[in-house]
Amino acid sequence: MILTDTHTHLYSEDFDEDRKEMIERAIQSNVTRFFIPAIDSTYTASMLELEKEFPNNIFLMMGLHPTHVKDNYKEELKHVEDMFAKRPFYAVGEIGIDLYWDQSTLQIQQEAFRYQIKLAKKYKLPIVIHCREAFNEVFEVLEEEKDSDLFGIFHCFTGSIEQAHQAMSYNMKLGIGGVVTFKNGKIDQFLNQIDLKHIVLETDAPYLAPAPYRGKRNESLYILKVLEKLSEIYNISKEEIARITTQNSKQIFKI
Repeated sequence: MILTDTHTHLYSEDFDEDRKEMIERAIQSNVTRFFIPAIDSTYTASMLELEKEFPNNIFLMMGLHPTHVKDNYKEELKHVEDMFAKRPFYAVGEIGIDLYWDQSTLQIQQEAFRYQIKLAKKYKLPIVIHCREAFNEVFEVLEEEKDSDLFGIFHCFTGSIEQAHQAMSYNMKLGIGGVVTFKNGKIDQFLNQIDLKHIVLETDAPYLAPAPYRGKRNESLYILKVLEKLSEIYNISKEEIARITTQNSKQIFKI
């Protein structure tokens, strides 16, 4: 059984004390593929370092996170573009719109989102979408950009079944993580109506730890709790869910 964590911030400062041990714990439990989203240029060096240490397990994305779209966003987007010109990455991410923290930056968040979607199309890469309290705004941009070159993952999907179908209509897989184990998470109530071919697993470590670790630091090993929950929801063996979701990740990331 091979498990793929399609979204994990392993370079986070939360792991500075035990990063190597934490990654090795996950690998020993068959979580062997880690896809690493970018936040902004300040994390690039540590992402590259991580790849160097675990070259067979770590797969990097490059992008500008919507909560880091600030006054200097054009410089940050230039950094993203420069990095793509220098070397290959597996996705443009994480990108999108976040209106939870700051609604005043909506316009430049939309601009950065569109710019990075066009970059993904240029390099024939998937996008990995961050959407918080911004489904309508994200869907508006995706509707404009919809074509055969648009595909990717709707990371940390927490919407309704209608929003799930809309996300899938833009060639997006749904990234399912710790929220599916929450009592008030809601997505567990309809997930079994969505074919597993549309699902990938993720942790978003160090954030959004699944039950029973909710509120604590998340780590990639805890994807096993997400796997257990999906096995219950779909009434399918954990091995089969691991196989299908890893296959889906290969389809998206081409590795």
